[in-house]
Amino acid sequence: MIGSVQPRRRHGPTRITGWSLWSLPRRVLCVVLPIELLAVVSLAVSAAHDVAVLPDGWVARLAVLVLAGVISTECSLGVERIRHRRATVPHIDLSSVWTFAAAALLPGLAACALVVILYLHIYLRVDRRAGVRAHQVIYTAATIVLAVQTASVIMGLAGANPYTSAFGLVLVGLSVLAYAAVNMLLVTTVVVLAGEHRDLGTFLRMLRGDNEWVLEFASLSMGALVGGAMASFGLGYAVLVLPPLVMLHRTVLVRQLEEKANVDSKTGLLNAAAWHERAGHELRRAERANQQAAVLVLDLDHFKRINDRHGHLVGDSVLAAVATAVRAEVREDDVVGRFGGEEFVVLLRGVDVTDDRAHAEAVAERIRRRVATLGVEVPGPDGTVVVADFTVSIGGAVFPPDGPDLVRLLETADAAMYQAKNTGRNRVRMGVAGS
Repeated sequence: MIGSVQPRRRHGPTRITGWSLWSLPRRVLCVVLPIELLAVVSLAVSAAHDVAVLPDGWVARLAVLVLAGVISTECSLGVERIRHRRATVPHIDLSSVWTFAAAALLPGLAACALVVILYLHIYLRVDRRAGVRAHQVIYTAATIVLAVQTASVIMGLAGANPYTSAFGLVLVGLSVLAYAAVNMLLVTTVVVLAGEHRDLGTFLRMLRGDNEWVLEFASLSMGALVGGAMASFGLGYAVLVLPPLVMLHRTVLVRQLEEKANVDSKTGLLNAAAWHERAGHELRRAERANQQAAVLVLDLDHFKRINDRHGHLVGDSVLAAVATAVRAEVREDDVVGRFGGEEFVVLLRGVDVTDDRAHAEAVAERIRRRVATLGVEVPGPDGTVVVADFTVSIGGAVFPPDGPDLVRLLETADAAMYQAKNTGRNRVRMGVAGS
C-alpha cells in the first residue's frame, strides 16, 4: 500500500518512512499489510491464468464499464464530497454497481483492472479533496479486488454467461453475498481496530446495525442487473442505470444529513430533541399496546473535576466511553440519548413492572457497575495515563405508575437521580418507590 509521501527538506528524494501509512497503530498494520499483499498475489495469479483466455469483446465491456463508472462519479462529485465530510461510519461510494458488473462480465484480471481505474479516479476527484489519505483508498481498493476475485470465481462456475440458466442466477446471488461479506468483514475489522472500542460487541453492532451496508447490497443488486442487461441485450444498457444511481446518491445524502442532525457529535447518541421525539413515539406505542416502559436519567458524578484536572478533550473522551457503556447494557431497540453536559437518558421498552420495578432497576444497576469500572486512556508527557474512578448516579421512573406521559416520567426520574446524588452518589433510585 502506498501512503501519502512527505517530501524531505530541500526537495530531496522521498523516503518510505515518511508515508502516513506508518502512523497507523501496529494492530491495524498487521491487518492492512497482509490484506494488500493478498490482493497483489491474487492479481498475479489472475494474470497468469486469465491473459491466455480473455474472451472476445472484453475490451469493449471494460471500456463501457469504466466510462459509466467515471460518468456516475462525475455526476455526483458534490454529493460524495459532502458525504465524506459528514461520514461517521464506513463510507459506501456505490462504485460496486460497476465493479460487480465487471465481476459478472469479465475475467478476474480485467475486472480488477476496472477496480484500479475507478478507485484512482475516485481518489483524484473525490477522496483527496475530502482529506482521505492515499493509504486508505489503497486498502479499500485491495478489499474490493479480493471481493471481485471471489465473486468472479463463483460466477465462473456457470460458464461465460451466468445469466442464461437458473443455476447461474443462483451463483449470481451467492456472488452478491460473497462480495458483500468479504468487503464488509475486511473494512469493518480495520475500522474497529483503529477505534477506541475494539471488542467483539462493537464489531458485531457495526456489521448488523448500520444502514450503509444496506446501501452496499442495493448497489450490488444494481450491479447484478447491469451485468445481466449488458450480457443479454447489449453494452449500451449500462447507460440506463446512470439516472437512478445519481438519484440514489442524492437520496443517501439526504438521509445522512437527517441522521447527522439527530446525533450528538461527542457521543454518537441521539441528541435531546431527537430523543424526545423517539421516546415520545415509543411511549405512545406502549400505551396503545397496554405495555410498560421506563425512563432512566443518568448523571456523571463530579464530572467538573475531570474537566478541571485533565481538560475538556479528556472530558469528551469520558463522555464517549460512558455513552458506549450505556449502549452496551441496553437492548438495540431501547432509546438512548444525551441531554447535554454530563447527563444521559434512556427509554426502556417492554418493562415488567412487577416485583418492585425489578427490570428497570436491574438495567440501571448494570449500567452503574459498568461505568464504575471504566478507564479512559489519555496521552500525557510521561506516557499514557488512565483516567478512571468516575461514577454515575441514576434515577428511574416506570410508565404508567410513576407518570402518565413523558414529561412526568422525566420529572420523576430526574428527582430520583438527585436523590441518588444526595444520598452518596454512585447509586440507583427508582421514582416514587425510592422517594
